[in-house]
Amino acid sequence: MIRRHARVAAAAALALAGAVTIGGCGGNGSTSIGGPASHTPAVSVGPTAPGGGTPTVPDGTPSPAGPTSGWGPDMWNGNSGSSMMGGGGSWGPGMMGNGMMGNWWLPSNGTRVQTLDQARQRATAFADRLGLRVGEIMQFSRNFYAELQTTDGHPATEALVNPTDGAVQIEYGPAMMWNTDYGMHYGSRSQARISATQARSIAQQWLRDHGNTLTAGDPEPYPGYYTLHTMREGKITGMLSVNASNAQVWYHTWHGTYIATSQR
Repeated sequence: MIRRHARVAAAAALALAGAVTIGGCGGNGSTSIGGPASHTPAVSVGPTAPGGGTPTVPDGTPSPAGPTSGWGPDMWNGNSGSSMMGGGGSWGPGMMGNGMMGNWWLPSNGTRVQTLDQARQRATAFADRLGLRVGEIMQFSRNFYAELQTTDGHPATEALVNPTDGAVQIEYGPAMMWNTDYGMHYGSRSQARISATQARSIAQQWLRDHGNTLTAGDPEPYPGYYTLHTMREGKITGMLSVNASNAQVWYHTWHGTYIATSQR
């Protein structure tokens, strides 16, 4: 158990190090926004957020295809598959002495997930454990993405469905590290200094500074951060997130090529 706790701590540290920073860093390493509300901070590029294998930026180049390529950031245990941080589905339940952690993981049912409807069924089984419902489902070449909402329709957190075996988990990256209601630091209430309008401007600047023509879509306000689609000529290419308190940007490198969306 001590070893498992150590691996969780190491993974969390790596995940935090992976976020792309916007703005200047203070003495404690945090990122801050200065100036009036309409000001968009300068962007500086940091390490790529954790993803599958090769780091990428949203330049329009398709990620490696295949239903399992990139499932689970390499930093977790060096192996693909959904048994992160150890085998036998040890990721999640009670690993950090925290009741919420036990709800981060729905074990595999051994069945491949090949359609949006199948992904919605698995995401719903996971959402039920949290008292949530499923909103948008997206299919990528590496995984299925699910937006989880509160019963009154507000974005709550994000999840991934493994197409190989049907396992479901809280999405790594922002949903795991920044979400103040359903993440590793749930219960923390950092001041939300970034508005939705600012988040979109920050995301757009980040995209411009990476030398491509992608545009940022409408921000979805999750607890502690925003998630936005990246678009090319009105079509989805991927997504990124902006931290609502310190304006960090985290591009979702782990999805692969976008395929389809179900809004039902």
